[in-house]
Amino acid sequence: MRAGIIGLGRYLPEKVLTNHDLEKMMDTSDEWIRTRTGIEERRIAADDIDTSDMAFSAAQMALKNAAVLPEDLDLILVATVTPDSPFPSVACRIQERLGAKKAAAMDVSAACAGFMYGVVTGKQFIESGVYKNVLVVGVEKLSKITDWTDRNTAVLFGDGAGAAVLGPVSGDRGILSFEIGADGTGGKHLYQDEYIIMNGREVFKFAVRQMGESCINVLEKAGLKKEDVDFLIPHQANIRIMEASRQRLELPEEKMSKTIHKYGNTSAASIPISLFEEVEAGKIKDDDLIVMVGFGGGLTWGAIAIRWGK
Repeated sequence: MRAGIIGLGRYLPEKVLTNHDLEKMMDTSDEWIRTRTGIEERRIAADDIDTSDMAFSAAQMALKNAAVLPEDLDLILVATVTPDSPFPSVACRIQERLGAKKAAAMDVSAACAGFMYGVVTGKQFIESGVYKNVLVVGVEKLSKITDWTDRNTAVLFGDGAGAAVLGPVSGDRGILSFEIGADGTGGKHLYQDEYIIMNGREVFKFAVRQMGESCINVLEKAGLKKEDVDFLIPHQANIRIMEASRQRLELPEEKMSKTIHKYGNTSAASIPISLFEEVEAGKIKDDDLIVMVGFGGGLTWGAIAIRWGK
C-alpha cells in the first residue's frame, strides 16, 4: 500500500499588496523586486484573519476535493512557523472547527520546508497501516512577523494556506521516494528574532545547491531519470533559485510551476498552493511524475517524487 495525495485545497487572502504599493512604503522599486525575485504582488491577511482561519478554509476545500469526511480523518499535521499562539496548535484549532473528533493533531515547524516534512510524516502512518486518512496543511501569516521597514525581507513574503489529504492510492501511483534534511549550523542565516532576519547571500547559495541536489537524489532513490519528470513544483522563494532547480533537471520552462509573481514567498504554503493551481489548470494529469522540492529556515530541506493520481 502506497500513500498519495487524494485531495487538494487552498486559501488566499483578498488583499493584494503590489510592488508599486511597496514603493510608497520604503526605498525600493517594482523593477528591483521583479528582476531579483520574480515577485510582482503578494496577498496579505486582514487583521481579523489568523493562521488557523486560513488553514481551516484550505482544509475544508481539500476534504471536499478528496471526498473524505472530517470524522474519517486519523491525523492532522499543520506546517507553520506563524501559529495563532504557541499552543494550542493550529492543528488542534482546526481539528475542533472541522469536527475531526478521532484525529490526532500536531504542528510541524520546518519553515518553508514544512509541507514536505508534513507529507513525509503522514506517509509513514499510512504505509505502516496505522492510519488511512491524513490531512497536511501548509499555512503562514508571515505578514505578522515581517519588518515592513526592512526592504530586503518585506518585499518577499505573503500570506496563504494550502492543504492536501493523503490516503492509500492504487497501482504505481503515490509517493515513490523522498528526502528530508537539516543543517542546524545554517540557522543563523535565516531566523526570527521579533521579525524575520535573513542573510540573503548565504541562503541563496544554500538553496541553489540543496534544491538541485535533492531533486536528483529523490529520482535516484526511485530508480528514475531526469527525463522521466513531467512537472516540477519548487518552493516559491526566488525565481533565480527556482530556475536553478529547473535547469538541474533539464526541464523546459512550461514544466515548472511558477506562482511566485502572484503570491510571493508563502513559506510552508507555497508548494501546496502551487500544486493546487497546476492540477486545477490541467497541467498535472494522472500518472504524471511530479517532483516537489523546498528549503527553509533551520536550515531545512525536503523533496518528494510522486506519481500523480488516486
